[in-house]
Amino acid sequence: MIVYPLGISGQRLIFCPSVVAHFQKYRQLRWWQREAGGQLFPRFALPDITVEEATGPHRGDWRTRFTYQPNRRAEQQEIAERHRRGLHFVGDWHTHPEAVPTPSARDMQSMGELFARSEHALNGFVLLIVGTDPAPRGLSVSLFDGTYCVILPARRGALTEPEAPRTAKGLRRFI
Repeated sequence: MIVYPLGISGQRLIFCPSVVAHFQKYRQLRWWQREAGGQLFPRFALPDITVEEATGPHRGDWRTRFTYQPNRRAEQQEIAERHRRGLHFVGDWHTHPEAVPTPSARDMQSMGELFARSEHALNGFVLLIVGTDPAPRGLSVSLFDGTYCVILPARRGALTEPEAPRTAKGLRRFI
């Protein structure tokens, strides 16, 4: 399990071991491997937001070494199916061919646009980028509220003392 404290809200974004294993399976460790990605679905038991499922990649995604564009129809079907099971869409994940990934300008713009055009009751969407290093070092987790991007620090296992985010601008309660 990997835990990300959500600023001073007291909330925690938690990724189950099976979800982390799913990400690790798609790391771009070879020059010929293409970016992969999908969606994140947690259960809310506040203060914990536990991501229990990560989907993708899908047939119909556009994938190159440095580009990932999802099959939006497949994503909408996933959202509806997961919602019926009590899971809620909170964001996306995809890979980058770099050891310790960071969101690109395109990533930030896409997440901001997705947040703005979506119908939801969240204060932000999550973007998780999977790098070539093993988790947690090879994961970058960011929150987007349509205006700001906050990159969260990770802790593996039980969390005893939350760390401050790298930038506090725009960070507030997730839901």
